[in-house]
Amino acid sequence: MGRPKNFEPDVAVARAMEAFWTNGYAGTSPADLAEATGVGKGSLYHAFGSKRELFGKALDHYGRAGSELTEAYLNEPGTAKERIRAYLVLLVDTDLSGPVRRGCLAANTALELGGKDPEAAEAVRRMTDRTIELFAERLHRGRREGDVAPEVDPEAQARFLMNTVVGLRVMAQSYDGPMLHRIIDTALAAL
Repeated sequence: MGRPKNFEPDVAVARAMEAFWTNGYAGTSPADLAEATGVGKGSLYHAFGSKRELFGKALDHYGRAGSELTEAYLNEPGTAKERIRAYLVLLVDTDLSGPVRRGCLAANTALELGGKDPEAAEAVRRMTDRTIELFAERLHRGRREGDVAPEVDPEAQARFLMNTVVGLRVMAQSYDGPMLHRIIDTALAAL
């Protein structure tokens, strides 16, 4: 009979996600994962199979948390423009406030692995599609409530906003808050 697990898998995945997010997939060694999670390499591989499998779980965790955050922000009281702006400002300000400007794990993964790892590319696409869906839902609601102009195409605007999110998260690695906030205001001017 094997030894019982002495760690919580969900906590280990969340901590591994932080390591991958900070260092990238290639830049995160098994030793880094063991240190980040507090779990020995052997136990990690026994529980998760491989570094790649753990990375997949970390991406899924990031996607769920991001989707929950996006949905919560977009559904708070206010106009569509106010809620989308608050969400974009939160992303930028969070990126700028960290000890390391690491941007977005999904965007970083697309840049590092997108053309090389179909599973990673699909995970990023699922996250992106979900965010686009949430933006579109909020824009449709705004049209119904009269705070989004009737000529605004919610799906097209949602795709544009997603593109803006990715650009902001990349730019947050080297630009300051006032500039990024001006970009947000420009992106929302059409609403």
